[in-house]
Amino acid sequence: MTDEIKVPLMQVRHVSKTFGQVNEGILDPWLQKLRLTRPAALTRAVDDVSLDIAKGEVVGLVGESGCGKSTLGRMVAGIMEPTAGQVLVNGQDLKTLPRHEAEAARLKIQMIFQDPYASLNPRMRVRDIVGESPRLHNMISAQDVDQYVSEQLERAGLSASLRNRFPHQFSGGQRQRIGIARALAVAPDMLVCDEAVAALDVSIQAQILNLFMQLRAQLGLTYLFISHDLGVVEHLSDRVVIMYLGRIVEQAPVSDIFSKPNHPYTQALLAEIPKMRDRKKVFSMIKGEIPSPLNPPTGCHFHPRCPHAMPRCRTEVPLLKTVAGGHLSACHLNDQT
Repeated sequence: MTDEIKVPLMQVRHVSKTFGQVNEGILDPWLQKLRLTRPAALTRAVDDVSLDIAKGEVVGLVGESGCGKSTLGRMVAGIMEPTAGQVLVNGQDLKTLPRHEAEAARLKIQMIFQDPYASLNPRMRVRDIVGESPRLHNMISAQDVDQYVSEQLERAGLSASLRNRFPHQFSGGQRQRIGIARALAVAPDMLVCDEAVAALDVSIQAQILNLFMQLRAQLGLTYLFISHDLGVVEHLSDRVVIMYLGRIVEQAPVSDIFSKPNHPYTQALLAEIPKMRDRKKVFSMIKGEIPSPLNPPTGCHFHPRCPHAMPRCRTEVPLLKTVAGGHLSACHLNDQT
């Protein structure tokens, strides 16, 4: 008898996201020829990305600012629709499901945002912030809201007695805990954490990270953890995905990424992590700046900054290929004998 094939909780299939695209009118091509108007500038924030996330897994998504990782996270969470490609939850494309089933499935993927000051409605009490969604989706009755909200707050590390306060009465770390309680209130299977500790003090960051791990153990949660902090990613993740200018350039188990990085971009990122034994090392930034997504380089997007670039890199997009068990990389150097 063959083992049952486990379908990943989240499947991203050839997803792209373009911003700035507009529907042209009948006269627009003629106006453009007469130079009376210009074509809309298009930003390809995410470019043909495919990714699987298994149930219970923590995947760290890393890259420089502007690489598209937050846009990818919002598409995974269902906040943004992809321009092309599919996002499957438990093997199902939510666009093909009846409306009520699609809404129930979307509730299973919740997002924790970077800024705890901007992600909470300042005019709502915590009781309503946390209790609104489960009440709206008939998960609880009106008379059970207080008890239910109290349970969610306590699970997120806050006293239930604080539920009638407004967000401005809390510190940044407490506000992030409210955001976590709000996400947990609809009983999700997966959390997308978009730089969820970046805006917090270091001591508070550790508390929130420990809370994420406790919740994973208690509830069996799956995480897509978006961060630019490689130390945080190494501590939390089972697998790491490296993005550069809208594309995935490498993904591997966390131990392989940090001990055997394959892609030159990953190698450059890891080389600049300060270490105690390298006290006298002079650190330098990666050569050049990340190009504009309005006008990305041809071929491999990293080739203008890569010390190993060759003519092929300027014209041909490298495919994401297996270089070892569970280790994928998109680099033409892997084709050299």
